[in-house]
Amino acid sequence: MPRRKKRKEIFALGNEAVVEGALLAGCSFFGGYPITPSSEIMEIMAARLPKIEDGVFIQLEDEIASMGAIIGGSLAGRKAMTATSGPGFSLMQENLGYAIMAEAPLVLVNVMRGGPSTGLPTCPAQGDVQQARWGTHGDHPIIVLSASNVQECLDMTITAFNMAEKYRTPVILLLDEVTAHTREKIELPNEGEYEVFSRTVPSMPPEWYKPYEETVRGVPPMPAIGSGYRFHVTGLTHDRNGFPTQRPEEVVELMDRIHRKIDQFFYDIQLVEEIQTDDAEVVVIAYGSVARSAELAVQQARENGVKAGLLKLKTLFPYPRRHTEKVLAKAKTLVVPEMNMGQMSREVKRVNMGQAAVRTINRVDGQIVTPAEILKVIMQG
Repeated sequence: MPRRKKRKEIFALGNEAVVEGALLAGCSFFGGYPITPSSEIMEIMAARLPKIEDGVFIQLEDEIASMGAIIGGSLAGRKAMTATSGPGFSLMQENLGYAIMAEAPLVLVNVMRGGPSTGLPTCPAQGDVQQARWGTHGDHPIIVLSASNVQECLDMTITAFNMAEKYRTPVILLLDEVTAHTREKIELPNEGEYEVFSRTVPSMPPEWYKPYEETVRGVPPMPAIGSGYRFHVTGLTHDRNGFPTQRPEEVVELMDRIHRKIDQFFYDIQLVEEIQTDDAEVVVIAYGSVARSAELAVQQARENGVKAGLLKLKTLFPYPRRHTEKVLAKAKTLVVPEMNMGQMSREVKRVNMGQAAVRTINRVDGQIVTPAEILKVIMQG
């Protein structure tokens, strides 16, 4: 058998790994505005994108314009992304809703920091979890991913682009300042070792094409604007041709489809990593940099004779309900550590429905949740 080509290793920040993942996934357009602690993503994209074929980088006047630009880039056929934090994420919410309604695939990286308002610009937090799910108005589906180490920053960025293209939807990748500014050795996958998914384009003649036609997967084919297919885009509820409508049956058809195209593929979208959960009586549910602390705490608890495990969430929304239900078969206690006042623990409690004790660990002081803090709660059983 031929030997696998050795992977290139680099020493990278989490933010640098995001750029590597985006370029491997085929990103060719970045529109953004600098904000701590995500600025390295924009700065490196400014240097790297113009050097690749058809690569375009543009700094906009603010985060509102950044989202508008990448929506336009996506509709024009590019794999597009932006990166921001805290206040910038808030400014992007209206255009995020537009992208959901227009079904424009794109990736939005939010490196979380302390808030509200300008808060703690250089300190870690996880206070944007529920904003990522419900920040833009109206009933809408959304895919929210997370990464807990630098290698995952690369891998989950590729995953974010693939899901955006596969389901014709914006995808949010939530990091926190610790993950984004941790530097460690990672491997760059060789060509052919990772999936790159690109949007489905129409196969029918232009005169037969309907921009929002029903399909088995619920995902209509998407041509690039200017490629010969008529493509009407609006943030209003629209019919299959993309024209505004208030007819109840057409509104319901649209809303049902944009939810169904996500709901029926939970098995593909809901990603977790289970660490020693098979016999665990105490299960920690964590994400982001806190999951790293949790993994060490679980290891130390095992050394002390406690059957502990970790359910690391790589997908935050749609919340991985079936994976939580699986660990609940044996777990007597769930521990949910977070750098917020308890945003993901609400989802855990909703699924738990009183089956196990749920203990929370919450920090909002700009400091990380330590392994010692998590271990102390685990040992309480």
